[in-house]
Amino acid sequence: MAEAAGLQGSERPRGRWSRRVAALVAGVPLLMAMMQFPAAPEARAAGPRTVDVSIDALTPTVPKKDDTLTVSGTLTNRSDAPVTDAHVGLRRGQALTSRSAIDTAAKRTGFSSGADGEEIKNGTQKIDKLAPGVSRTFTLHVPVKDLGLGDDGVYQLGVSLSGRSGGSSYEQVLGVQRTFLPWQTSDVAKKSQLTYLWPLISSTHLTAETDADAEQTPVFRNDDLAAEIAPGGRLQQLVALGKDLPVTFVIDPDVLASVDAMTKTYKVEGPNGPTAGKNQAVAKQWLGQVEEAVKTHEVVALPFADPDLASLAHRGKEVPSALGHLGPATTLAATTVETILGVKPRTDFAWPAEGAVDSSIVDVATSGGAHNIIARSDSLQENDLSYSPTAARPIGGGNTAIVSDARLSTAFEGDLSKAENSTLAIQEFLAQSLMINGQEPERQRNIVVAPQRTPSVSQAQAMAAGVKSLVPGRWAEPMNLASAAKATPDPDANRDVPRSSAYPASLREQELPTAAFEEVQETQSTLDDFEPVLSQPARVVTPFGNAIMRVMSTEWRGDEAGAAAFRSSVRTYLDGLTKNVQLIQKSDATLSGRSATIPVTVQNNLVQGVKNLTLELTSSQPNRLDTGEPQEITVDGGHSQSFKFDTTANANGPVQVTAQLYTSEGKPYGRPMTFQVNVTEITSTIMLVIAGGVLLLVLAGVRIYLQRKRAARHGEEGNGGEGADGTGGGEGSGGAGGEGADGGSGHSGGTDDGGTDGDGPVQPGDPEPDTGSGSTDPSGSGEKVDR
Repeated sequence: MAEAAGLQGSERPRGRWSRRVAALVAGVPLLMAMMQFPAAPEARAAGPRTVDVSIDALTPTVPKKDDTLTVSGTLTNRSDAPVTDAHVGLRRGQALTSRSAIDTAAKRTGFSSGADGEEIKNGTQKIDKLAPGVSRTFTLHVPVKDLGLGDDGVYQLGVSLSGRSGGSSYEQVLGVQRTFLPWQTSDVAKKSQLTYLWPLISSTHLTAETDADAEQTPVFRNDDLAAEIAPGGRLQQLVALGKDLPVTFVIDPDVLASVDAMTKTYKVEGPNGPTAGKNQAVAKQWLGQVEEAVKTHEVVALPFADPDLASLAHRGKEVPSALGHLGPATTLAATTVETILGVKPRTDFAWPAEGAVDSSIVDVATSGGAHNIIARSDSLQENDLSYSPTAARPIGGGNTAIVSDARLSTAFEGDLSKAENSTLAIQEFLAQSLMINGQEPERQRNIVVAPQRTPSVSQAQAMAAGVKSLVPGRWAEPMNLASAAKATPDPDANRDVPRSSAYPASLREQELPTAAFEEVQETQSTLDDFEPVLSQPARVVTPFGNAIMRVMSTEWRGDEAGAAAFRSSVRTYLDGLTKNVQLIQKSDATLSGRSATIPVTVQNNLVQGVKNLTLELTSSQPNRLDTGEPQEITVDGGHSQSFKFDTTANANGPVQVTAQLYTSEGKPYGRPMTFQVNVTEITSTIMLVIAGGVLLLVLAGVRIYLQRKRAARHGEEGNGGEGADGTGGGEGSGGAGGEGADGGSGHSGGTDDGGTDGDGPVQPGDPEPDTGSGSTDPSGSGEKVDR
């Protein structure tokens, strides 16, 4: 038996092996047949998308029972082979049960008969042939009742193209596209209250520069703003679409201020300098449209120029005074909107970039006067709630977070210029909003939508179509932002503001650097020093103050180079203005006296006058040259004026003198000006020596004079004695001469007497002889001379 068992055991494997080989050989033809002729073509995926199917339009977006659904689109053969024996079919997929299921369906690629469903009968269109690279359109009309829709909710809807490609002998699905169909047969008892923000925000267009004229003609960086507000432009479309929608306008007042500047004379920077702008009529028309639109809408004004709150919170607070710009920006926002549009806006709302918040951002926002922070649900996330709670919730300190829905807020991003993208975005938006209502149908909630700040024209049009489809309100009704902020908060909703470390890294990379705020501080400091010296400070402070606010705009995110260039242009232009008030370089001077006047000239090339400046001269050697007291100066615009300093020299030699302007606070203004003064002043010691020498010379001269005078007096006394000895003859001769003069005989006697009676010496300094008119001869030595 053992042997028998052994024999049986050895023979059985051979039999099984033979039978298996025979079965395998027999099954090969059947396997090959199955590979060539599948039993269920629709269950077979097409693999790569041979045909691109796009759904370009779907109407109505929210159908009723008796409606006929119209779906139109485009088919494009992406392969190298023709598509034949094809048809387009509409497929109604399964009902979706959650918001995440909608997300999954939107991302699904390829074909799945289970998820995409069967083709709707009478919902097909035949396509004869589709050549490689060729596109053609299609339109399907299907009664809603034929869709087999069941309970209210969101259904996946698809369009597929089935046919043969590349010589295939069987039909397969070569392309498919999906969208969503919201289905609500009647109005719900408690509708979701929907708040949609409608932003009128743009990038920075105005520079700090204004023309040096009475009107202060503004200068724009470019003419892009004119294109945005022109008919068909981005901002024009936002106003035209938004005026008929139940939305809340969120406005950056800088846009209004810039367009208002365009209504008057303005200039635009160009390669060859600023040129005259020509879009005044367009600007007036757009402002008129905005003014008309906001009459029936709530208006929220962001701080002027829409400052980047996250950048200020994370980088700016490290720089002193950076946060100080928020308060003035909020005040200016209210004034600008009320002045231009004639309505009083709400200014107590802050809107950080993409709704991303953390504790530091909230602190910065509230410091600027905002007590309502518009956040987003992907930043302030919920605590495992199975539904979307009401947007408003208190976050402490009397502040409220208005948490917008992330999916609805981002529904219209991306390239929506293609009809297929726009249609899908609209249907997905409607589907998500219906799904929110279906989460808790007995709990009425407020849902806020905060879209991208600067939607394109196509995005704005898609947004408008989505909001308009909700206006009939089968499951949603509109609510403005102020009411949303006051809504009763959900006690289960998250109220914990994230820490700064939780802020998304991708957004942090887009922030303005700390260096930007340091530049702002330097520019503001220069402006603060410049303001007091101006006779009309508003001409400078206003445009530069606005420009500094524009430097911190949220719109600079993603444009680091542009932001840096704008900051630099503001600072450079301000420095250029301050340098228009300067000291004229003075040549070296020479002082040849004990005291002298040194003139210094101040030039003012500004249009307006300057005041509150002090001009001071400083001597490098005060013991040698005293430059006098500082002087208060005032110079009219476009003029130069010299100011004279009374100086005193105490010693000879060169002295360097520095002239400097100072503000009323004692800060140096502008660059100093230096020149050299060469002192040749005679000192007091030398004066004493010279004076002593002159005095000695005078005394010596007096002494010589007195000596000669005494000598002359002695000589007169000697001459008088000789005359006494011969008086008779002298007098006789004189008498005979007098008479002889008449008779012609006295002249001889007189001459003889005078010539014989003695020659007295003549002293230097004596008076000239007084010669009588009756004789031309010299008088005798004994004749009396007046002294």
